[in-house]
Amino acid sequence: MGYPRRMPADTALSIRYARLPFDGVEAMRACTARAFSRHTHDHTGIGLVDAGGHSSWSGRGQVEAGPGTFITVNPGEVHDGAAIGGRARAWRILYFEPDALAALRADVVEGDLAEFTFATPVFADASLRAAFESALGFGGAAGGADAARACEEALLTLAARLGAHSCARRAQCASSAPAVVRARQRIDADPMAPVSLRELAAEAGVSRFQLMRGFRKATGLAPHAYIVQRRLAVARRLLRAGHPPGDVAVLAGFYDQSHLGRCFIRQFGVAPARYALSS
Repeated sequence: MGYPRRMPADTALSIRYARLPFDGVEAMRACTARAFSRHTHDHTGIGLVDAGGHSSWSGRGQVEAGPGTFITVNPGEVHDGAAIGGRARAWRILYFEPDALAALRADVVEGDLAEFTFATPVFADASLRAAFESALGFGGAAGGADAARACEEALLTLAARLGAHSCARRAQCASSAPAVVRARQRIDADPMAPVSLRELAAEAGVSRFQLMRGFRKATGLAPHAYIVQRRLAVARRLLRAGHPPGDVAVLAGFYDQSHLGRCFIRQFGVAPARYALSS
């Protein structure tokens, strides 16, 4: 499959986040050759590739997406991302907090609260593009009742169209070993708590190596990397709430602001302070 080698002339190499005038939804616009290592999101994401080629691994299979195709991510799904051929690719994505998407979907399907999940990591759907573009257009829009109402209508329209690409949500850890389930539950309950691999393994009743091997098999991440992911999710919420990066580093369980900055840039492509400014 061939992909354009050049970005649109008006596209700068950048990664930018913007909040929509609807709680629980934000937009990201990116044009970069940056590779993202394996990570997770607490959000449901749907994006559209505008130029270049994007490749990633996920629990739902290998992804290779070109211009005009949609890419998706489900909450908690481990995935990575790279530019095909090392050349910059451009994409735009909407991230929904699970509760926000559930509320939109419940309205669309008249009260059915089944958890939403995307069936495939990449798909083509020309008929979905107008609804996506309309909703994404509210990224960074000024507040006010009119903007909020129009944005809500656009998001409801998009949520209705997404049903064609959903499937039944599998219970997380359903096929995981009991030791991994217990370790994940301990981490999820308090990701900021300082806990060692030895402690996690002892509580789970297995050796450190058994836990590490089982955790990687079940999640795609080592226990330490999983803890960092959970802490980054906390940091992201705190930054959105207006906490300064220095305080966020402490509250989210990082060694210091520098440690938070390195981890945050590696996953989100921007520094915590810059991300906070997009609120």
